[in-house]
Amino acid sequence: MAQQQWYKGAVIYQVYPRSFQDTNGDGIGDLKGIISRIDYIKSLGVDAIWISPFFKSPMKDFGYDISDYRDVDPLFGDLNDFDELIAQAHQRDIKIIIDQVLSHTSDQHQWFLDSREDKTNDRSDWYVWADAKPDGTQPNNWLSIFGGPAWQWEPRRGQYYLHNFFTEQPDLNFHNPDVRQAVLDNVEFWLKKGVDGFRLDAINFCYHDAQLRDNPAKPPEKRQGRGFSEDNPYAFQYHHYNNTQPENISFMQDIRTLLDKYPGTVSLGEISSEDSLATMAEYTAGGDKLHMGYSFELLTNDYSSEYIRTTVKTLEERMTEGWPCWAFSNHDVERVASRWSNNGEVNPAQCKMLSALLASLRGSVCMYQGEELGLGEASVAFEDLQDPYGITFWPNFKGRDGCRTPMPWHNNDCEQAGFSTVKPWLPVDENHKLKAVNEQDSDRDSILNAFRHFMAWRKEQAILLEGDIEFINTPEPLLAFYRHFAGQTMLCVFNLAQESASLDIQHTNITPHEELQHHVGTVEGHTLTLPGFGCFYATVSV
Repeated sequence: MAQQQWYKGAVIYQVYPRSFQDTNGDGIGDLKGIISRIDYIKSLGVDAIWISPFFKSPMKDFGYDISDYRDVDPLFGDLNDFDELIAQAHQRDIKIIIDQVLSHTSDQHQWFLDSREDKTNDRSDWYVWADAKPDGTQPNNWLSIFGGPAWQWEPRRGQYYLHNFFTEQPDLNFHNPDVRQAVLDNVEFWLKKGVDGFRLDAINFCYHDAQLRDNPAKPPEKRQGRGFSEDNPYAFQYHHYNNTQPENISFMQDIRTLLDKYPGTVSLGEISSEDSLATMAEYTAGGDKLHMGYSFELLTNDYSSEYIRTTVKTLEERMTEGWPCWAFSNHDVERVASRWSNNGEVNPAQCKMLSALLASLRGSVCMYQGEELGLGEASVAFEDLQDPYGITFWPNFKGRDGCRTPMPWHNNDCEQAGFSTVKPWLPVDENHKLKAVNEQDSDRDSILNAFRHFMAWRKEQAILLEGDIEFINTPEPLLAFYRHFAGQTMLCVFNLAQESASLDIQHTNITPHEELQHHVGTVEGHTLTLPGFGCFYATVSV
């Protein structure tokens, strides 16, 4: 593949640095920890590492509230460590993608400290400020994803400021061209350091409706959560005005223009809108905006083959020019091994199947750290919670700590599973120790080695990296599709249930990929039989 197309079909491994590897004994992972585990990451057969925020931050939202976009928070190391990480990754032909949180800053960022002082300073309109209504209440009915109104009173100015997320995360005013340019300059700082791309957090939140119009109410039957639960008041509105504004399109074009100056660099936008699939298609269309988009559409509780098929088909129909990216897990949702399991009980066969399924869809994929081990959602007691989101909505919603606990590296007399020498910022789950890397490394049939084997095989299959996708209508619990490329066709079939299932296939010329020892299925006549959570790959003539 041409250099500028490396991202097509890429497997992107998400590292949540706080929980990956602690090297300085403070109970928090760091950049040197990623460096120390770079050969492990290489062994997974992934193409790139996406590193969640490591920038200077008060850590009210664990790094997604940035106070200095051009420096490393001392918790994680320093800029020299980052330079070394880039060098070590590139030596192993691994790309580095970093988070950029552009829609908002920390309330400790110098820009905000200046802006809040009065209405006449040079940065007075760098954030979204608005007067109170005559009765002193908020300027409109917009709500924060993390609970309560999206407006906070600032007595210095005698005005409210907008925060779509936590109170400590004020939204920038992208209607001001100076803000837009300053943000792009921060992005370019990291391009000059040699990063290969950016995962753009909440990228459709950059612009707000300049008229500050109220969001309309959403009826109860329409309240579906994507990254938030249905009992969160945020689900009670259509978010027509606090995000996904038309002006955002030209900002996407500015980002692309900047990236095009650095050949081979890519952008991956996180999109959560009223119609995320439509916004993904819009933000990646024309070759002049984002390279890739991903959403929360497969990070839900719905695990039916119909839902997965409909979601992917819908995006395929809409995204005729851009490139999709899919994920089953990340740092914001319950781990897929638990979320899509039977009563929360992790099944190794299902974990192997899910990784294969994700990596067989058309597009690029994001794999969250620990997914390759089959880690389930950790159990975190209320007194150990760190996530303010979970503390606020407990017990109906337990927050995001359960997917953020430390990586288990060793289960041999290591109290903290090799993550740290001291008590870590979140407790190591006892069940995770049984799935530690050293436990799985030497087991040929482990989830980890099945992951490695499949990813190595996939790299040799151009049809999976670049081919088109054509779904086959199958009954539950089977999901099946063809991948087409360069005159060849591959049949991919997955059993999403624990019980065996069969499918009639009318192919006279079928060659199963028997080299995939972890993914099995048998054909007798025109009947394909899959064991529980089985997979089947075959080259066919259609």
